[in-house]
Amino acid sequence: MKSYQDICRSAIRTITSEIEELANLPKWVDEDFARSVELIFQSHGRVVVTGIGKSANIGRKLVATLNSTGSPALFMHAADAIHGDIGTITKEDVVVCISNSGDTPEIKVLVPILKSYGNKLIALCGRKDSFLAQNSDFLINTYVKREACPNNLAPTSSTTAQLIMGDALAVALLEYRNFSSQDFARNHPGGVLGKKMYLRLANIYTQNEKPCVGLKTPIKDVIVEMTSSRLGATAVMDNNQLKGIITDGDIRRMLSKYENIGAICAEDIMSPNPKALDENILVVDALSLMRNKNITQVLVLKNGLYSGVVHLHDILKEGII
Repeated sequence: MKSYQDICRSAIRTITSEIEELANLPKWVDEDFARSVELIFQSHGRVVVTGIGKSANIGRKLVATLNSTGSPALFMHAADAIHGDIGTITKEDVVVCISNSGDTPEIKVLVPILKSYGNKLIALCGRKDSFLAQNSDFLINTYVKREACPNNLAPTSSTTAQLIMGDALAVALLEYRNFSSQDFARNHPGGVLGKKMYLRLANIYTQNEKPCVGLKTPIKDVIVEMTSSRLGATAVMDNNQLKGIITDGDIRRMLSKYENIGAICAEDIMSPNPKALDENILVVDALSLMRNKNITQVLVLKNGLYSGVVHLHDILKEGII
């Protein structure tokens, strides 16, 4: 039975082997790579990614990355393509075919059909002398000397090379078309990454109460207002102008400082000139301020006037943290 040390050594050998192979990838980034990026950018169709076996799995990931970064794409399995699915391709589409050997039977059947359709073909391939490489318009070389598999059989280093070159292609396209963080957010409205780019205080503070007391409000009524809103704070106002904030921490400090609290009013314990943020501020930026100031709530302004409160718990509910 293998020891834990043997298992760890095996894992380290695999990682080290793949890193060594991948260090050569920058050598294969050439004019064909650049022209592939230009071709996809200038195309009026989609990127149709195809492959078989483990390369098909890499192709599905590439499609997901392209779609999320502004390049419409779909996956078509090479085996299914030659049995009818090739009908999904339009004449404007660019086809990216992924294969380490470039000589699988399905590829040899599919490539001539694609060429007869007139579609431009980009090969992600590890063999420059293969059928696929020789019959493609552009070759993105993914050559590795050997697999991380000790038998040099299981696709390991080769599929990692395909994955990285696919990412390089997607990122180069992203930068070529000046795809911004706002564009990214529009493609990820339901995810945390997207929320960080579009969710604003205005989207969440309206769900809360709007706690508010006056300068002369007795401390008992201040506590009642804070308790009813369940936000741990209240704004202090005077003639519709924001003058301060009272938090749970201010209440605790008051109790430790004063013996008799009956005569205390809001202005006696409030923090003046509170930090308040416009409702159009991104939630992620508000969170950064809260962390820097070590506070758990922030007041929100609409058109310069106090309009509500956002608590750290509200941001937690949105999954931003």
